[in-house]
Amino acid sequence: VDAANSAAVAALRRRKGRDEKPFALMAFDLAQISRFAETDQAERRLLTGSERPIVLLRRRAGSPVSALVAPGNRYLGVMLPYTPLHHLLLKDNFPALVMTSANLSDEPIAYRDEEATEQLAGIADAYLCHDREIFIRTDDSIARVMAGRPLLLRRSRGFVPRGIFLPAPQQPVLAVGAELKSTVCLTQDDRAFLSHHIGDLKNPSVYRSFSGAVDHLNGLLGIRPEVVAHDLHPDYLSTRYAETLTGVRRVAVQHHHAHLASCLAENGVSDETIGVIFDGSGYGSDGHIWGGEFLIGGFESCRRLGHLRYAVMPGGDAATREPFRMALSYLIQAFGEELPPLPAVAERTSQELALFRQMIARGINSPLTSSCGRLFDAVAALCGLRQRVSYEGQAALELEMAIGEEHEESRYPFHLEGETLPLQLDPATLIRAIVADLLRAERVAVVSARFHNTLAEAVSAVCRRLRTEFGAPDRVALSGGVFQNVYLTERTVHLLSVAGFSVLTHSLIPPNDGGLALGQAVIAGRLA
Repeated sequence: VDAANSAAVAALRRRKGRDEKPFALMAFDLAQISRFAETDQAERRLLTGSERPIVLLRRRAGSPVSALVAPGNRYLGVMLPYTPLHHLLLKDNFPALVMTSANLSDEPIAYRDEEATEQLAGIADAYLCHDREIFIRTDDSIARVMAGRPLLLRRSRGFVPRGIFLPAPQQPVLAVGAELKSTVCLTQDDRAFLSHHIGDLKNPSVYRSFSGAVDHLNGLLGIRPEVVAHDLHPDYLSTRYAETLTGVRRVAVQHHHAHLASCLAENGVSDETIGVIFDGSGYGSDGHIWGGEFLIGGFESCRRLGHLRYAVMPGGDAATREPFRMALSYLIQAFGEELPPLPAVAERTSQELALFRQMIARGINSPLTSSCGRLFDAVAALCGLRQRVSYEGQAALELEMAIGEEHEESRYPFHLEGETLPLQLDPATLIRAIVADLLRAERVAVVSARFHNTLAEAVSAVCRRLRTEFGAPDRVALSGGVFQNVYLTERTVHLLSVAGFSVLTHSLIPPNDGGLALGQAVIAGRLA
């Protein structure tokens, strides 16, 4: 649809069942992009490279692009044409077109004519067919520039199956990734080959696509794996798939160890490193949900040196869809009985609040989590930005976007507990300070900036203490989906660098679960 036509964009959202998740755009050339987005030299290089990824660009003031393309987001995902057909569609016709996958939201892409006419009925107004069949479905890659370097957020078309050099040769391994942002990885000698982006395996049709992707990658590369690596979580569908394979050795890999290993492997480092792994969730070795982790290790082993203090997730998975639940959890942890009159509290009835208190006190369907992603959700809900989400990571994204062009340097206090390992970073002090600001009607832009500043300073403080008191190395790897956040990552890298640390970050491999299979593969290659 025409990206400048709000009625058309709204119709597309309604037909696809895609409430608020941003759409990608395609424009004819850099001159057209300049009408609605700002670009720097690094972004222009990404846009015009042969891979042609979607690149996240700052929206230009007065842009003709409809606000419905990327609600609540200062960035637009933009790509240039990569087929002759695209050039013909765009030349002299539109400033930009919304280009979205041929699917219902969260379903696999329809790439055969008969699939399209059946599955896209009620979505598409017309179909352009061809006598040259599409060989395989694949999503567009997504990239952004962070700290002057390109960062792939989704590694797919244009980059797959390009090999990644490993620090050392290893036996052939198949790694089956996690459950969200699924990718698989095959290794041979000193190369690793990641698959295209597959999606959320909880969707049955995506799971069928996942098993097909494994067969496709095997056939394409001619690799016969001797080992299969999978997540430690026993109920992930990727784990269950691994258990059906015969004639291979199986290696279970802890989620956050795999994140650390993926960052090390991409950077060609094998030595022991501090890993700061912040994400939404991952199954911990103690049975709880991890996601705010300070680790130390390499490929062969990994130890937990610190983490965010555990908080309760009232309702389990429901807390990932309704951030107000995590806000209540942190408020009860920080304030006890007397809760402040913020939206997360004020919009609940007394019966609801009593029910949540009971769930938390008794641990009824309320697992413990150290997740930094859930802390972001809680702060977004406290600020009144987002009580419920329509796509993964929405609350954290909107909290980052709320900073705007602020140059706020102050931060909140934080409390680091423990004389022995693992250290615990207790968010209660931080939460109380945020609430005090909000009750004084401080602007959300300032609150968000101070929250981000506090997290970056806390990471630096923990790493410095691990180095001085516990002999940890002066090298830090940052991984996990939270480090897609440009403001947090750039500030954290700066503070660690000033403190004398060598900092490893991702570039060619996504920091989110889309890069997890690489870490699994390298760990299993060393351990099997």
